[in-house]
Amino acid sequence: MIGFEQHDHHACIATSVAEAERRCAAEGLRLTDIRRRVLEILLDRHKAMGAYDILEVLSAEGLGHQPPVAYRALDFLVANGFAHKIERLNAFVACGHPSGDCAPAFLICRGCEKVAEAQAIPNEGALGASASAAGFVIERAVVEAVGLCPDCQAGNTA
Repeated sequence: MIGFEQHDHHACIATSVAEAERRCAAEGLRLTDIRRRVLEILLDRHKAMGAYDILEVLSAEGLGHQPPVAYRALDFLVANGFAHKIERLNAFVACGHPSGDCAPAFLICRGCEKVAEAQAIPNEGALGASASAAGFVIERAVVEAVGLCPDCQAGNTA
């Protein structure tokens, strides 16, 4: 899923939250109200958010004002594949493929800081060939590409 195109935003959020609820029920995980709300916040923004940005929203909604509230929810979401950490931004985004394992590559707009998630297969392509030639098996890779989204290229930033 590439996230710069127009889409039904409410359906996107509802589908992702429903999938998270389904997976949690199937895997015996607890999707607490705070964890669900943090996921909803990430899905609503469609951009990377720092833990303190999330905490600000939670605090305004009366759901907690201490950093561990946000960090614990984010740790759960990342550990279970519902969100990803964007290393370059030290921020988090909701997973665009919450139904199972994914190998994400992140397209980060340097203009508006929106983040789109694409799929990368680390053991294929040039990286996979280089790893194979070195006798290395890639278990996890973080791919983050920085550039300009279509809106920023066209000067349509909001």
